[in-house]
Amino acid sequence: MPHSIEVIRPGATAAQARVALFDFDGTLSLVRSGWVDVMVPMMVEILAALNSGETEAQLTAIVNDFVARLTGKQTIYQMIQLCEEITSRGGTPKEPLFYKRLYSELLNERIKDRLTALRTRQVSPEKYLVPGSRALLEALRARGFKLYLASGTDEAFVKEESDLLDVTRYFDGGVYGAQDDYKSFSKAMLIQRLISEAGFRGDEFLGFGDGYVEIENVKQVGGVAVGAATDEPDCLKIDEWKRNRLAGVGADYIVPNYLCHAELFGMLFPV
Repeated sequence: MPHSIEVIRPGATAAQARVALFDFDGTLSLVRSGWVDVMVPMMVEILAALNSGETEAQLTAIVNDFVARLTGKQTIYQMIQLCEEITSRGGTPKEPLFYKRLYSELLNERIKDRLTALRTRQVSPEKYLVPGSRALLEALRARGFKLYLASGTDEAFVKEESDLLDVTRYFDGGVYGAQDDYKSFSKAMLIQRLISEAGFRGDEFLGFGDGYVEIENVKQVGGVAVGAATDEPDCLKIDEWKRNRLAGVGADYIVPNYLCHAELFGMLFPV
C-alpha cells in the first residue's frame, strides 16, 4: 500500500514535542532528486584513473557506501572522504572544496531545467515536493510546533529552493544549510544550540529525514524520529535501502511520503 507507515518502535509518541526538525533534499524537496547519480559516477571516475586494479563495480560499491553513510552531513564530508580514498590509492588529491565545486557544477547542470521551471512558474511547487509535505507542515504548525529546516546542501541553495517550493514560510525557526566554514554548522550543533539557547529539551524534538544523520542526531538527544524512506522521484513506495539505514539508527516510524500524515499523527499524538 503506497501510504503505509512502518512502526519500528510501537508506542513511540511525540506527546512532549514542541520542535520539528526537517532535512530538506529527499525529505521535503525533490529538486535535487538524482544527486547520487551525479556524485557517485564522478567519484568513481576520479578513483578509476588511479589504476588501483579495482574494477568499476568494486569502486562503485565503495563509493556508494561512504556517500550513503555521510548523507545528511554537509556535502564537503563526502569530498573529504573522496580525498582519503585518493590518498589510500597512492594519488595526491586536490582540496575537498575543489571536488565539491566540481560536483556542484555537474549537479546544477542536471537540475537547471527544474529550477527554471519553478522560477518561471511553469510548474507548481508541488511537483518537486515529497507527496503530502505541505499538509504535514501545515498540520505541525497548527499544533503549535516551531519548525526548523537544516540541510547538508549549501545554505544559499537551500534558501532559494525552499522559497521556490513555497515552504520557507513554515519554518519560523529558520532555514539552515552548509557553510564554507563547514565546522561552524551541523545538524547536531543546531540541536544543541536549541537546547542550550532556546530552552528546548531533547525529548521535545520531532525529526524528519531521509538520511541517517538527522535521525541519529534527534535520537541521541531523546527525541522521536520519522524516517522518510522516499523512493525518489515518485515517493510512492518505501525505498528499502533507505529504510534499512534509517531503521538501523533508531527511526521510530518509517514512511514513503506524508500522504499518511493523519494516521501518523494518531500514533505520534495519541489522545
